[in-house]
Amino acid sequence: MSSTRRLSPPERYQFGASVRSLLVPKHDPCGRFTGDDFWLAVRTPDGPATLHLCRDGDGLLATGYGPAAGWVLDRADAIAGLRDDLSAFPALAAAHPLVARLAKTFAGVRMPATGLVFRSVLRAILEQKVTGKEAHRAYRMICTQLSEPAPGPVELMLPPDPAVIAETPYWVFHPFGMEQRRTQALQRAAVVAARLERCADATEATARLVALPGIGPWTAAEVVRVAYGDPDAVSVGDFHIPNTVAWALAGEARGTDERMLELLTPFAGHRGRVCDLFGHGGIGAPKFGPRMTIRSFARF
Repeated sequence: MSSTRRLSPPERYQFGASVRSLLVPKHDPCGRFTGDDFWLAVRTPDGPATLHLCRDGDGLLATGYGPAAGWVLDRADAIAGLRDDLSAFPALAAAHPLVARLAKTFAGVRMPATGLVFRSVLRAILEQKVTGKEAHRAYRMICTQLSEPAPGPVELMLPPDPAVIAETPYWVFHPFGMEQRRTQALQRAAVVAARLERCADATEATARLVALPGIGPWTAAEVVRVAYGDPDAVSVGDFHIPNTVAWALAGEARGTDERMLELLTPFAGHRGRVCDLFGHGGIGAPKFGPRMTIRSFARF
């Protein structure tokens, strides 16, 4: 079963840069992007579905597959970032010449909003305090070993069912490189996943998330930026972002969370978007010292 919908992106819309962040780099069992085609398998309140977005002249053609094809098609424009409102941002961006330049260069990049909280919770918790390589490996293994195939014509896996995550014993996660702390945080979130999915907005979701042991402001911001397309969500507690912001906005090689938030004050309402722009522009603070090492919990 499938159905389609045509979407009309704004002028200069950048398809790949807008949707690629929804996928784990290099290989995501739950999605695929090939330049003109984007596939995303999701577990919705109405059941499983797969969304396909492809270029169609000046527009995008959205096709939904599976029992929840209608649900995913209703949100197709949000998932593509087309509900992202930048109307107030140019005036704010003018407060700093670098931000103004990046805002103009990447004006076609929009923030997606999946409307799905636990999907982002899974990825954010896996990325707590470890390297990206470790987190992405764990994500791939969880999605391939604790889930089932997604509907549609391409081979994708659905994100895992929160009930399965909650009921799976810790020793199953251990070979994935998951220590007990992150596993317990993930399982606590899985137990209340239905309640998290019913949150009306990013503010309510943030409050519910940080009330869970093992989830702090960094994880909550990572979640609501994707689930709700919150342009103001700042990942407080990140290893790199405070330094990046301090370097980009003040020429300071190192920064604290407090300094980062101070420098981002002129961009209130779009502080997370400014941080994303630095990423799109390849802006980074000078690096000193060794990189974080990759550990193997499976051997502990």
